Amino acid sequence: MLNRRSLRIKVMQSLFALHQCKEASFELCLEKIGEAFLPDLNSMEVQNKELLNLQKKTATALFKKAFEEGKSKADHEDDKIKKAVNSAFVFYNAQVKKDTDFLRKNVVVEVEKIYEFYIAALSLATAFAELAEADKKVSHKNFVNNTWIKALRNSEPLKKDALRLGRHWQNNVDQVRQWFRDVVRQDNEYLNYLDRKSPTEDDQRKFASHLFKKIILGNSVINDFFEEEVLRWAEDKEIVRALVEKTVKSFDPEKDKTITLNTLSLNWDEDKEFIETLYDKATNLSDKHQELIANNTRNWEVERLPLTDRVIIEMSIAELLSFPNIPIKVTINEYIELAKTYSTPKSRQFINGILDVIAKELQESGEIKKSGRGLIDNK
Repeated sequence: MLNRRSLRIKVMQSLFALHQCKEASFELCLEKIGEAFLPDLNSMEVQNKELLNLQKKTATALFKKAFEEGKSKADHEDDKIKKAVNSAFVFYNAQVKKDTDFLRKNVVVEVEKIYEFYIAALSLATAFAELAEADKKVSHKNFVNNTWIKALRNSEPLKKDALRLGRHWQNNVDQVRQWFRDVVRQDNEYLNYLDRKSPTEDDQRKFASHLFKKIILGNSVINDFFEEEVLRWAEDKEIVRALVEKTVKSFDPEKDKTITLNTLSLNWDEDKEFIETLYDKATNLSDKHQELIANNTRNWEVERLPLTDRVIIEMSIAELLSFPNIPIKVTINEYIELAKTYSTPKSRQFINGILDVIAKELQESGEIKKSGRGLIDNK
């Protein structure tokens, strides 16, 4: 089941990628300015290389200065310089908008795809069972007859979702067969389970849990397959693993006729709104709030902050301002945890100090307005 920390991580990753895109676009702008002052090899006129080089340096300096001042255009008496700089700004703004829109859409898509990988993991177990059943050389009876595996194989919702999402493994038969041979059949726990005379219900449940946790979602070539397909599999795997474990634990053969699939979110519309709002507010943080960051980073310039720390601070301000039902302490603690996990060793203490000061300033200015649960523990 998704929690808000998982959603924050997804937004943080997208914002981090956006900052990197902006840096790349900035460098492309410098290249475009340079190209504007290359000698015209097709011209019949003599090219003044010294003048072109001087114009290039002037245009580059003008663009950098205007960019640092937050401007989106510049003026100069030399029309060629002015045109080159302003063309670079047009290009930069278009690229940033394109990247911002793409990553906004993509962060939601990435979260939605976690459910696909959950279905893929469950379906892989059933694919292994089919191979085991077809193996005439070795008896895999305990695996094939495992109550949890049989429940998954008989699950119509799983079959439908696997087909709907394209996560049925029918197009990867050779790959699955190789995994079954090289990973599953080489696993000591699997071999020990096959040797049991009459596995108890508890034995069966433990084996099902082991199959998912250590074999399918463990550190093997199967994990390598998912890593190649999923950009941020390290984080997604933990969510998928939790969903699978809950599926295994919640199934009671004595009470349940069928196994129940978990949903990714109890209220996806609400979680989706949280993702999109947090992303939008963090990407459009006002100059006033950017200045608030700069004024409270002690001897650090905002541009010299580790990028992850900068993203975390921007997200925390966006959340403090945009979600009245989330207590201030909850927001601060969540972003301290993100800093501890994803940034430098010193970042946790640094982020803690910065956010405490910023939160107090925003409260004193009346910009933070909490209601409902958000009023709890705000002192």
